[in-house]
Amino acid sequence: MSRKKTTRREFLKASSAVGLGFMVLPRRILGGKAYASPNEELTRAIIGVGGMGMGHIGYPDGRLLAVCDVDEKHLKQAMEKAGPDVKGYKDYREVLAREDIDIVHIVTPPHWHAIIAIDAARAGKDIWCEKPMTRTIGEGKKVVEAVQRYGRIFRLNTWFRMKDTFYGFGTTAYEIKKVVDSGILGWPLKVNVGESTGFTWKFFWSGKTDLEPQPIPPELDYDFWLGPAPYKPYHPHRVHGTFRGYWDYDGGGLGDMGQHYLDPVQYLLGKDDTSPVEIEVSAPPQHPDAVSSFRWIRLRYEDGCEIILDGEGKPGLPYLEGPKGKLYPGLKSDIPNFEKKLASFPNPEPLPCDFAHSVRTREKFPLNEINGHRSCTIVNLAKIAMQLGRSLRFDPVKQVFVGDEEANRLIDQPMRAPWTLQV
Repeated sequence: MSRKKTTRREFLKASSAVGLGFMVLPRRILGGKAYASPNEELTRAIIGVGGMGMGHIGYPDGRLLAVCDVDEKHLKQAMEKAGPDVKGYKDYREVLAREDIDIVHIVTPPHWHAIIAIDAARAGKDIWCEKPMTRTIGEGKKVVEAVQRYGRIFRLNTWFRMKDTFYGFGTTAYEIKKVVDSGILGWPLKVNVGESTGFTWKFFWSGKTDLEPQPIPPELDYDFWLGPAPYKPYHPHRVHGTFRGYWDYDGGGLGDMGQHYLDPVQYLLGKDDTSPVEIEVSAPPQHPDAVSSFRWIRLRYEDGCEIILDGEGKPGLPYLEGPKGKLYPGLKSDIPNFEKKLASFPNPEPLPCDFAHSVRTREKFPLNEINGHRSCTIVNLAKIAMQLGRSLRFDPVKQVFVGDEEANRLIDQPMRAPWTLQV
């Protein structure tokens, strides 16, 4: 039985109302295969080619066919770097309409991540998304739903639970995981994320409260750049490298770097299926538009484990503290004969990090939509506590705040028309 292919024109017509009402079948399925064979070349596109997106051009997981950006200068630079066989687009929906693309890299500001990820899942693409995964908790829930409904493979672009030296620690998260799993420190554990792990690297990335409207550069489609975010007059500090300082698009240094630091914590503590239940914060009052900083944020799990985000840069803190001992950067401990004792315990299961393998086999990537959403939720819980300036209680099963409607309104924030989240 033959199947009629959906044309790009039909896709764009259907998506003009933003929420895509159908699934564009990928070429693998249209051709009779649900996935690529081990020897078949994967193809990919990059949506968002600013500073970080330019770095994605050289990624090895598939042949690059398309780049996309609403800034003509960024797009031109990316096309020059990528080569003549790569086509440029301004509208990401035209990229998703191509049946010959398997993987999309989403490298836009975070206020676009959920919309593009959901549209990509519906269009039959596998997804490699920048951190933070989503700007709100509600957006994360929708991305999880879409990825699972359409059977896609999703990965988040932070490596530290899988490989690479963990920030400021001198070792990998895998080796710290062995310490936790051994029980040598006891339980529950307190995790100090602060100066000793390099957490203050981008800590003071903040917005400005005195922005005067400026003319929009001719190369930038500013209305498209804003997309679902509330309209604010253009100023260069709102876009590109400094957009993270504004609540509408991200959450300051915490939004930018938080998932790098906090996703490994979920892995280390074995919390990939849950979230903290209490959040406390010490921070100056926050501006409604521009993000500021905080002194400390404490997040506690139901079993008593805690994460302390230290914004004051206290020196000499252990990374892990338990009732039986402490662990410091460099895998140092106050436990007598620590190294000898640790050597007697089994190693944890290694985590593979080959995204192309996951795409071909349809096996979940180790950092996927489910655990990625949970670690991003920690970032968003901390952001909401900062914004409101008070302690909060959270139900990790229902994923709502307990008895706090003002906080719950920040879980699902309205989007500027015509943009919506439709799974």
